[in-house]
Amino acid sequence: MTNDDTTRLTTAPLGADGPEVGVQGLGCMGMSVAYGPTDADEARATLERALELGVTLYDTADAYGDGENERFLSPFFKAHRDEVVVATKFALAMPAGITGPRVVNNDPAYIRQAVEASLRNLDLDVIDLYYMHRRDVNIPIEDTVGVMADLVRQGKVKQLGLSEVTGPELRAAQGVHPIAAVQSEWSLFSRDIEASVVPTARELGVTLVPYSPLGRGFLTGSFTNADQELTEDDYRRTQPRFTGTNATTNAALLTPIRAVAESHGASAGQIALAWVQQQAAVHNLPVIPIPGTRRRTRVEENTAATRIVLTEQDLALLTPIAAAVAGTRYPDMSFASAGREVF
Repeated sequence: MTNDDTTRLTTAPLGADGPEVGVQGLGCMGMSVAYGPTDADEARATLERALELGVTLYDTADAYGDGENERFLSPFFKAHRDEVVVATKFALAMPAGITGPRVVNNDPAYIRQAVEASLRNLDLDVIDLYYMHRRDVNIPIEDTVGVMADLVRQGKVKQLGLSEVTGPELRAAQGVHPIAAVQSEWSLFSRDIEASVVPTARELGVTLVPYSPLGRGFLTGSFTNADQELTEDDYRRTQPRFTGTNATTNAALLTPIRAVAESHGASAGQIALAWVQQQAAVHNLPVIPIPGTRRRTRVEENTAATRIVLTEQDLALLTPIAAAVAGTRYPDMSFASAGREVF
């Protein structure tokens, strides 16, 4: 399958002084962990197809299978080192398979150990974008970013990112070292970052990298109740929005998404992604969502969503959805920035 200028992604800047990357990245966690059984060969083919389509930002983390995901991606990154931007993260210690309690660690010694482990797992000399995966509120964020800035000076990291931080936390971090990107959940189901994080990022020249723009697959209609439809090792069974009566309530919210999709001759997932992509124009800042997939057909579908323009009528149907969502993003919202924001 070949591409022309109409199918290849346009680009956007990654941070004020960073490289241009495709306006849609790829979340790679599910290729080896968290979302049930996977086909490794198809996942590798998906990486290659994404690159053909202009996807250049690839996202992983040391916590995804205790380095397993980084190691899985390493051969692809090495084969295309000059074409891809590699993003990984530290701070979130989790048991294998992402099934147990999370432990957030921003200790300076741990950060230095974590970056060395990620460099080994990836088999790279430098990480393009290094995120603090979650914030340990017991350590000043200025101290954490100070250690991260040392990694830049040492040539181990090119750019710095933060995940699930508040607007004030982002501003404090920027006072220590330029922050290229903030990664937070942002979708038709999750819009809390619009209150503080998005305007702060716009002011400071920080790129927004929305994770789970498809609501971990729920917005595509691929499942409607995690307890009943997903395997026991699937991470989504732990999330309140996808189980019990919450799942029933939230499944009904897909109706307007399907209606808009039908009017565009698109899938529900494409409309959900198009909404996120369009937030770049709405809020006047770079927005590079990283939908996760491990299938070529899905990455083709996802990148095609960047060419859908939603109308005012579409937005009138889609905008009220977030306020009607039942259940929180995580069982313990202190794990997310919204749990620390003052609205």
